[in-house]
Amino acid sequence: MQSLIQEVGRIRTERRYGRISGVRGLLVELSGIGQHISIGSRLEVEARDRRKVPIEIVGFRHDTALAMPFDSLEGIGVGCKAVITQTEPAVFPSNGWLGRVVNALGEPIDGKGPIRHGTRPKLLRAGPPPAHNRQRVGQKMDMGVRALNTFISVCRGQRLGIFAGSGVGKSVLLSMVARHSVAEVGIIGLIGERGREVQEFIEDDLGPDGLAKSVVVVATSDESALMRRQAAYLTLTLSEYFRDEGRDVLCLMDSVTRFAMAQREIGLAGGEPPTTKGYTPTVFTELPRLLERAGPGPRGAGNITGLFTVLVEGDDHNEPVADAVRGILDGHVVMERAIAERGRFPAINVLKSISRTMPRCNSDDENILVLEAKRYMSTYTDMEEMIRLGAYRAGSNPDVDAAIAYNPYIEEFLGQWKDDQSTLLEGYQRIREILEMGPAADAISQTKQQN
Repeated sequence: MQSLIQEVGRIRTERRYGRISGVRGLLVELSGIGQHISIGSRLEVEARDRRKVPIEIVGFRHDTALAMPFDSLEGIGVGCKAVITQTEPAVFPSNGWLGRVVNALGEPIDGKGPIRHGTRPKLLRAGPPPAHNRQRVGQKMDMGVRALNTFISVCRGQRLGIFAGSGVGKSVLLSMVARHSVAEVGIIGLIGERGREVQEFIEDDLGPDGLAKSVVVVATSDESALMRRQAAYLTLTLSEYFRDEGRDVLCLMDSVTRFAMAQREIGLAGGEPPTTKGYTPTVFTELPRLLERAGPGPRGAGNITGLFTVLVEGDDHNEPVADAVRGILDGHVVMERAIAERGRFPAINVLKSISRTMPRCNSDDENILVLEAKRYMSTYTDMEEMIRLGAYRAGSNPDVDAAIAYNPYIEEFLGQWKDDQSTLLEGYQRIREILEMGPAADAISQTKQQN
């Protein structure tokens, strides 16, 4: 009954509308309604073929409102009526959204019938919690991936970026985390994904168990820039809903770069000047507003632990979006094509990755263990060219000898099939065995005896 009362209360008692006065590319010009709308307002255009096309206000020019469509503009021309539907876009999520796949408008696209809506609205463009009212990050979260658990530990409420070029394994790493992590709820945003890969991700990578505790938001690459941008906003809005319910939420977004590209497309259409690599100023304004919504919640609420992938163009990890995101988040995971090409997945470069909360959330013994393993990995990386060319003579340097002996075992430790799961405790136990009791330790002691 309460839900019905809420629905009745949302029925508009009057209809305000304007008219299309011009169409330029993807930009729609509206007149006669400017005093009743603002940036972000939603309208519905009645096309000549009686199709309803939702649009959103993205700017104003003199007495004309500028809007962009969520769908194609076919059938829309001068004089078409545009009716106000929402002045402050919101969704009404509920626990019934778990296990469902929705589009950027919150409509189900999984063929499972209507979705059950809640009674409380959640704004799509909400701001982050006040800094002084946020909790601190919590204890470590088991992500189910050895490389992350051991070398790049993630705390509850932390935000981490996954930086990689195309085809290096970002989506597979996200699917491993979504399936194996201990988070109560997973919100997964697939922003600008290939349409072919969506069903594969849901059925093969995420699986029924992962989907049961998740909501998947999808906006494929062929959809409009507004749909791709809104999918990112909806992903964070749903995360905030479950966070406010007191749950620990894992928010996964693939990828932030496509959100930035959508915002660039919207900004350029609205007349913004391009800056670095064609990105408009609003891109670098919207990125922190989006990403800051994740993290520790207000006191008494849950947390949003965020993993956001960044598609680095041309494997350039210093391109503008990657550089901006790296400065906003609480750490970064670097995935390299060279590691993937030699067959080790996930292709994480541990030495170039960092978790800013890790030293504080680990025990002293765990920190010592991780630092020792990293020291051997760094030594091997420094001498890798000489070792490969045969220019290094065994016995010349005990540290290099140790690094050579340990390297195959550490590489094996870092590799993990996507169906395998590894707990936090297992990860530290295995790396301790490698460093203290593994066959490499015998090889090192023999080298020292020979010297």
